[in-house]
Amino acid sequence: MKSADPLAGRGIVVTRPAHQAMKLADLLREAGARPIPFPVIEIADLDDPRPFAALIDRLDEFDLAIFVSPNAVGRAMTLITSRRELPRGLTYAAVGSGSVRQLKKFGVTDVIAPARFDSEALLALPAMAGVAGKRIAIFRGVGGREVLGEALTARGAHVEYAECYRRACPSTDPAPLFAAWDAGQLDAITVTSSEGLHNLYAMIGPRGRQRLLETALFAPHARIAGTAQELHFSVVITTPQGDDGLLAGLRQWFGGKR
Repeated sequence: MKSADPLAGRGIVVTRPAHQAMKLADLLREAGARPIPFPVIEIADLDDPRPFAALIDRLDEFDLAIFVSPNAVGRAMTLITSRRELPRGLTYAAVGSGSVRQLKKFGVTDVIAPARFDSEALLALPAMAGVAGKRIAIFRGVGGREVLGEALTARGAHVEYAECYRRACPSTDPAPLFAAWDAGQLDAITVTSSEGLHNLYAMIGPRGRQRLLETALFAPHARIAGTAQELHFSVVITTPQGDDGLLAGLRQWFGGKR
């Protein structure tokens, strides 16, 4: 007889933006867990789309387009393809397999991408070494980490940020999380960005902060885990990357507890 999945009956909070949470939620349900959706980042339109539209109009000037996330791909490529054709000589790069999959939806199949999902891994690729004199557009949300642009600029590239959306902290009522804690049905939290983790910390508020910090937190990157430790979470588990990695980390940890 097949043994029960270690996640069976576990309540797992999924904090991805609502439009990106389905895959992880489905994986958790297949494992017998109860996904608890609680988006901590909202992807919103730009306050002023004119600078991005102007960049699209001169996209032929660029040698390389880098997309830092699936959201950047979805937002940028939808706007680009509704306004013009893609330049023939443009080279594409992406951070993470999710961004690569999104680009394929727009017919872009030749993409420079690292196996690990972060800017540092992309920068380590040979294709990112000889960029002196190249014009590079980095497609991203408003703000964010500067490491990619700063490193490429230091290597002699001419870098422009193509900001195509903005991130916001949702005003979601945390009552469902409190109810799950009260019922003993909230076992773990998954978080996929440091910004999202800070938002979660703020959204819970002082009333639920101690419960939050005592709940096992699973993060698919050491940088996010470091943020959790700075916030004084009691149990922080770094998992392999991606939704499959989060699932594997959850299974391993809960399986070891039994």
